[in-house]
Amino acid sequence: MSVAAVVHWTEGGVPRAVRWRSERGAPPPRHVVVVDDALTADTAYGLACQGTALLWRGDFQNARQLLAALARRADRATRHSARPPRGRVPAATDAEPPPLGTPAMAAAFHRERQARAQRARTLGMLVVEVDTEYRIDLRRAPDLRTAFAEAYGEGQGPFLVALREVLGVVGAHEWRRTGIELPAAGGRIHPHYGVFAPVRGEYVDLVASAPLPAAAATTNLAFDVGTGTGVLAAVLARRGFARVVATDRDPRALACARANVERLGLAARVEIVNADLFPAGRAALVVCNPPWLPARPSSPLEHGIYDPESRMLRGFLAGLAEHLVPGGEGWLVLSDLAEHLGLRSRADLLAMIAAAGLRVLDRLDVRPTHPKVFAASDPLHTARAAEVTSLWRLSA
Repeated sequence: MSVAAVVHWTEGGVPRAVRWRSERGAPPPRHVVVVDDALTADTAYGLACQGTALLWRGDFQNARQLLAALARRADRATRHSARPPRGRVPAATDAEPPPLGTPAMAAAFHRERQARAQRARTLGMLVVEVDTEYRIDLRRAPDLRTAFAEAYGEGQGPFLVALREVLGVVGAHEWRRTGIELPAAGGRIHPHYGVFAPVRGEYVDLVASAPLPAAAATTNLAFDVGTGTGVLAAVLARRGFARVVATDRDPRALACARANVERLGLAARVEIVNADLFPAGRAALVVCNPPWLPARPSSPLEHGIYDPESRMLRGFLAGLAEHLVPGGEGWLVLSDLAEHLGLRSRADLLAMIAAAGLRVLDRLDVRPTHPKVFAASDPLHTARAAEVTSLWRLSA
């Protein structure tokens, strides 16, 4: 997160300088123009593509409409760039997705990420100013003080920030306020800003239904490695474990997990610990739901999806045996999307398991039902449609 950089511009003949804030670590814009409702979408898009920040001084709701117009133009540009060069007759393969699990599919994945990154940079050029009290001094601007405080903490203003990030803060506030109903956890889970929300319930259901290891009858202790919102720790407590130790190293995740277990009435049985992977000791059951794709995240929220070089996956497997009691099990909850995208093969995963001195007792599978599975317009649709989420039961 960029919190120390400063943006300089001139407004009304007066030099200005305000701190720049970017959750995804975007650098501060070098060129800033002050704009308002008179700016057309086409002009705004041209400036944004050149890397010029548009500091909005008009109506807040009009700024939201302009952002939507910029998004439509960015999407059209992406579709146009995907067409065959002018003068070449489209081949039959132009409209066909690459085969699953191949380098061509991996290349398609990386192209899609690059396109999304470019889109994010362009849309991030529409910025607003937030004052010391977390107010946005624009017509029809909502009161976002609570949402900003939840996301950034108290006393972090003033700063310039992309409107797109502001809307993300608003969305996160709504998620936190309403929560997600997960019966297996015993109630609603309320994700915090920057913490991956358990919107894909199939992996939660796997942990809620898999047969418990025999060692749980004598060692009533479980670990949840990389707890995030604390949802799986809550599920393990609901399944009868007298004590669950849940770890994470992200401050937002630790605060989120603590709030959730307290709200669910499980604080006496679930301990939230700041640790990289494992807590001290051995347990009858160690559960881990690592990020599923071996790629570099571009924002804090993406840490729940992308795991560079499978660091967390490898660390969990390598350390699992020494944290299990005799007869204990490790449950690895993992999607095979990386295999379909050509980012990691099934052979690679099995080799990691074997190298860690582990054996596979069983594998429970479920097909996800999230909307992207059915989005035929998604460039990676064939890979998402083939995805299976698995719970691997492992023993030392």
